[in-house]
Amino acid sequence: MRLGLLETLGVAGSLVFAIPLGIYATERLLGGEVAVGGAFLAVAVLMVLLPKYLTTPGDLPGMAAERAVDGVVADPEESEEE
Repeated sequence: MRLGLLETLGVAGSLVFAIPLGIYATERLLGGEVAVGGAFLAVAVLMVLLPKYLTTPGDLPGMAAERAVDGVVADPEESEEE
């Protein structure tokens, strides 16, 4: 899975908030508070996964431009194979 610079920064930004929440959730789970710890752990996981797999209206113009460029510009690696 190759990530661009902006995608990498987005994942790093979400990890900045998700890691402390995950640590807190683990402490609650080990402390016997299963419901609270499980809920916080689920939130921490969703903080990392949702931005990667959820498409927002702001993402649509970039996706359309990427498709247009891919349709017009030939990939150099594919040209060499022929």
